[in-house]
Amino acid sequence: MERDKRVYFSRRGPKALRKTTKRLYLIPVLSKALDILELLQSENQPMTLESIHRQTKISKTTVYRVLKTFVHRGYLSQSPDGLYRQVTRPKKLRFGFGGQSADMPFSVEVTESLKEAAAAVGVDLLILDNKYDAATALKNAEEFVRSKVDLVIEFQVEHEVAPMIGDKIAGANIPLIAIDIPHPHATYFGVDNYRVGVAAGETLAAHATAHWAGKVEWVIGLDLAEAGQLVQSRITGAFEGVREGFPELPVECFVRIDARGMRERSRKLISDFLQRHPKDKYILIAAANDSSALGAVDAVREQKRERNVAIVGQDCIAEAMAEMRKDRSPLIGSVLHQTSSYGPSLIHLGLQLLRGQTVPPYNYVEHKVVTRASLE
Repeated sequence: MERDKRVYFSRRGPKALRKTTKRLYLIPVLSKALDILELLQSENQPMTLESIHRQTKISKTTVYRVLKTFVHRGYLSQSPDGLYRQVTRPKKLRFGFGGQSADMPFSVEVTESLKEAAAAVGVDLLILDNKYDAATALKNAEEFVRSKVDLVIEFQVEHEVAPMIGDKIAGANIPLIAIDIPHPHATYFGVDNYRVGVAAGETLAAHATAHWAGKVEWVIGLDLAEAGQLVQSRITGAFEGVREGFPELPVECFVRIDARGMRERSRKLISDFLQRHPKDKYILIAAANDSSALGAVDAVREQKRERNVAIVGQDCIAEAMAEMRKDRSPLIGSVLHQTSSYGPSLIHLGLQLLRGQTVPPYNYVEHKVVTRASLE
């Protein structure tokens, strides 16, 4: 190899080699294509093939083929009279999505649905994890503003920080969609929290009627207080659904416990309640989400109280559905929020907002109760 190099330099010289090497990095036809595109950009008016050929001094055959390629790829258009003009290519839209938490199954399902829907229509997604934490959600909102996204989809649970998030995003003139928890300046998307609660309560009441001869001693609501009154209406609705079946049940039988929508916290709280009421039977539990419902299942199973407790959750996550299939599971049902529809609906709603179309302030997804019988 060294001998070959010495011979090469002796014949051509180092300057000739440098020129040859430089030329190797250029693609002549691409350079010509860019010359044609830049000419159309600078002229900023329709041009004929002849005028382009004359001004660029590129062969007419090459100009013709380059123009046809650009038209095919959507960079240029050709009018019926043969004039070529540059097509203004729309900027690719970029949505920001603040996911509730990568550790929450329902949030993960929503994220996956949204990713698929965005990819299907060519929308870029900037995904940040709110980590079920108010401070993190606020920082993520600031990042969306810095990144100049076209629209923000916010899924975070702390209602107290919602006004600050809404204000920051509105201050940057960025449209905002809030999932499940309302935010100021935002279009709401999610379930009708009160109605999904009523559906859960009616399911619990029907179970007590069918399996416990209408006996009920306690109705417990595993609440999500930091999410605010709208999400808390899931438990309000569940209590109302039970009262419809048992109107004479004393108000003292209804107990709300703030489980924060978390499995381990729910397990500890229900375990403590069962230990304080060792002889009580006929206990109905309505959970704000399936993570809380599964925590309640853990506590009931640990104390072998499965026959005395019935639980209904929200969201129909995969683990809850698997639990419902188990023989004698205390989890008798969950309310399906149709997570697979979240992604397409959110993308569609976002595009409507960006086009300036009028959309309802509250956009509800369909829901239905899933029980062991319906799974079978």
